[in-house]
Amino acid sequence: MTGSGAKSAVEWLASVAPDPDACRWEWERNPLGVALLPAGRLWDVLILPGELGYPTLDVLTRVMDRPGPVLADFGDARMGFFVPSGTAGRWLGTGVRGAGRGTWIVVPHPHPGRAGGVRWLIPPDGSGTLTDPTVLELAMHEAAAQLARDGTRE
Repeated sequence: MTGSGAKSAVEWLASVAPDPDACRWEWERNPLGVALLPAGRLWDVLILPGELGYPTLDVLTRVMDRPGPVLADFGDARMGFFVPSGTAGRWLGTGVRGAGRGTWIVVPHPHPGRAGGVRWLIPPDGSGTLTDPTVLELAMHEAAAQLARDGTRE
């Protein structure tokens, strides 16, 4: 990500913070730090278990030029896919948690290369690109089917 891309991504993420200036300052002071940001304003986050999330991300990157932002937590136990605001309240899916209005997400600085802890697998580009929930659902089905096929071969 270029310097201007990282700056616009910081601006985009910080815009949802209760105090955007404090959020930006915190990241400038410690680029390896995290911010607690409210979901449900510009985006919701659908949280998948890592064993389904990684194959889903593989499918998404094959079928789209650029999926929306994707986070992974420490140990890769969970992955968060950024989707349009309002999606979490309408989502029905076993094993998928939704973070929407009234919930908060731990978000690292959007620069690439962060290791450990919560990190971006696909950082925001600052343009507001999000993953279409219908495409995400189809990718999840394809990934689950592949996992089931792989499981029957063992």
